[in-house]
Amino acid sequence: MDYIAENPRIAHFFAGKSDITKSLFNHFIAEYYKIGHLHLVPTKTMIALATTGDDGPRIAWVSQLGKNFVHVVFPFRQLYPDNLCFTKMGQVPGSNQYNHHFRMYNPEDVNAEVKKFMKLAYKELG
Repeated sequence: MDYIAENPRIAHFFAGKSDITKSLFNHFIAEYYKIGHLHLVPTKTMIALATTGDDGPRIAWVSQLGKNFVHVVFPFRQLYPDNLCFTKMGQVPGSNQYNHHFRMYNPEDVNAEVKKFMKLAYKELG
């Protein structure tokens, strides 16, 4: 499914982006839909993934769409340092939020470990 075409509110984020990036985004969203229903919510600079509408809890943000990658941030309430999938992790100053950064270059990057964290975000944050 083409989630970009289905959601015209986010289409501007993909202007000039490669077919690879669009395909990666669509794959990531398709994998999330296997976990549960999502709302793709445009913000000023990112695409938020929410569980219950535009005002619903955010379970992740697509923060960057590169030439050949999609960068996603998961805002967990604790640090999960024992993993191989996050490129960067850190506490948001003055909060109990720990951002976990995942960069997807290939569809296979959404592996069992990443899916575990996707489910965790959906369950605990959504």
